[in-house]
Amino acid sequence: MSITELQPEGGWVRYAEPRLVPPPPSQRGLLFRAVSGGARMFGRKQLPDLFPVFHINRRLFWPWLFFASRLMPGGRLKAQEREKIILRTGWNCRCRYEWGQHLEIGLGVGLSDADVLRVSQGPSQAQGERERALLQACDDMAREQAISTATWAALAAHYREPLLIEITILIGHYQMVAGFLNSSGIALEPAIEQVLQDFHRRVGMS
Repeated sequence: MSITELQPEGGWVRYAEPRLVPPPPSQRGLLFRAVSGGARMFGRKQLPDLFPVFHINRRLFWPWLFFASRLMPGGRLKAQEREKIILRTGWNCRCRYEWGQHLEIGLGVGLSDADVLRVSQGPSQAQGERERALLQACDDMAREQAISTATWAALAAHYREPLLIEITILIGHYQMVAGFLNSSGIALEPAIEQVLQDFHRRVGMS
């Protein structure tokens, strides 16, 4: 970790040691090992540790995986908009793992360092009404567990009802995932940690 690191108010949620660790491959089951090669479907070069840790509870893992894939990468939002939402949600939830993973995914779908910095700064620094409405929806959900009337109207000026539902569920889903990640104490994988540190160097944070 860099000495000076971009982080939300209150800092990232951290524990001295992880509470859950990825089981070794021999304990992951044949089906899990078979689908692990599909990590690229989720925009990943390698399977994030979130997946084998979640897979400890197989009864929940497989239905969740199907549902999550309908939002990312199978959602109907533009990839850059989706990643701005997930990044802002991870930021609001103080979830460094979610932030780091989706920093890499976001850069991979075309977000710039400036885009990511704006996401961290919030709606007041958004570029245009569309981005402002998306970031404000994330902030509304974090504070009130509901999108405000004004923010809903701003979103409705750009999105039809199916996408308004998707935006709401996407935020709520990644709040849930962030809560699991924060509680389990999963650390970023070395390759993603390097992406995060490279980003900090580029924006002058280390």
